[in-house]
Amino acid sequence: MTFNYKNVYLNETATVSGPVEKEGPLYKYFDKTYSDMYFNEKSFEKAEIKLVKDALTILLRKSGKKKEEIDLVVGGDLLNQIVASTYGTVGVGNSFIGVYGACSSSVLGMIIASNFIEGGFINNGIVEVSSHNSASEKQFRNPVEYGAPKNDSCTFTSTGSAACLLSNNESSIRVDCSTLGKIVDYEQSDVNDMGRVMAPAVFETLKTHFEETGRSPSYYDLILTGDLGKYGKEIIKDYLKDYGYDLNNYNDCGVMLYDLDKQTEVHAGGSGPVCSALVNFGYIYDELKNKKLKKVLLIATGALFSPTSIHQGENIYSIAHAISLEVI
Repeated sequence: MTFNYKNVYLNETATVSGPVEKEGPLYKYFDKTYSDMYFNEKSFEKAEIKLVKDALTILLRKSGKKKEEIDLVVGGDLLNQIVASTYGTVGVGNSFIGVYGACSSSVLGMIIASNFIEGGFINNGIVEVSSHNSASEKQFRNPVEYGAPKNDSCTFTSTGSAACLLSNNESSIRVDCSTLGKIVDYEQSDVNDMGRVMAPAVFETLKTHFEETGRSPSYYDLILTGDLGKYGKEIIKDYLKDYGYDLNNYNDCGVMLYDLDKQTEVHAGGSGPVCSALVNFGYIYDELKNKKLKKVLLIATGALFSPTSIHQGENIYSIAHAISLEVI
């Protein structure tokens, strides 16, 4: 399902990263970085909540907005019951919607806020997401203290928080349209190969987007997926090539966020809700502001599973959501 917008604009962004992201090639596009994983907090979960508070504080300062001037906050993360978003956004905005789209949460949040703004229900909305490597590893796999070995196909949950302000106040960057994805099941079950799990969802969403908009890949200066990593990136290129789309203007946030040759601890690349958000709200936003890019399609991907479902032998479902940004 594709939505078209005439009155939704991207006004400002804020990005906060952890230490591994700080060592990556995009560090200069982050508003704030940390050198350790605790941020002077007593737990990884509290550290992630602090990331959310940091991102919101920075966004409000940069945009010149007061907490009470925000109509809606849409937030999501990977922790149980999305506690990083709920605890981190207390006191900001007049309404809150918590979403769980896994790693697709940033674009899902942007679509929700954009629809509210376009419909005239609100004037502005903040979208925020976060993830924390150590908190996520403890919840979904093994605590990092265990030192469990990783496969080459594993992706690395990114640490950070990112937020953006959308509104009906005109800026140089317009939200053009969006395409909501659907849950797909390609009978994948390997938690150590998220790229293979999520690539089919990207294929389904891109196919829907191009069919419903009548556009081809060449319409965009850049098509950017969320966090397929280096192996998933090649899989989706093969999928689309077989369908007749040869992408020469494509990249993946999970590959861009790190130096995969030097930062070997990230294996196949980045993942987590903040992975694509750090790239999109940092580097891509800067490229759009400076008109180095004018039309960008962002596709955030999510693997929809829980530790319980995996232990019970269920397949890992996936989803992808797309949003188009254009420079006026």
